[in-house]
Amino acid sequence: MIWALPNTILGLVLTLAALCTGGRAAVVNGVVESHGGAVAFMLRRLVPLRGGASAMTLGHVVAARDPASLERTRAHERVHVRQYERWGPLFIPAYLAGSVWAMLCRRHPYFGNPFEMEAFR
Repeated sequence: MIWALPNTILGLVLTLAALCTGGRAAVVNGVVESHGGAVAFMLRRLVPLRGGASAMTLGHVVAARDPASLERTRAHERVHVRQYERWGPLFIPAYLAGSVWAMLCRRHPYFGNPFEMEAFR
């Protein structure tokens, strides 16, 4: 958990933003899950995917648009939690490098990203 802590802190800041804007948070199986409020807005509008994202993981924090999104993406996002545990503070740069590599290989930067491919298995 310590290795993933820098990213978890970012996730907790996001959770605080959700809570301050009408969102909710809970701890589920050792992972902080937040949804609604500013988190929902950011996932819809600021994630560079068509239509935004349903959920996103930062360390041991999963942020989602709403409770249904948390439920639907829980297994996928838990894979990302384990990836953060392995990669720690290197996860975000490695994830971005995975997207660049996918594009260089003429694959989709999200669906062709090795981290996403693992999470979708």
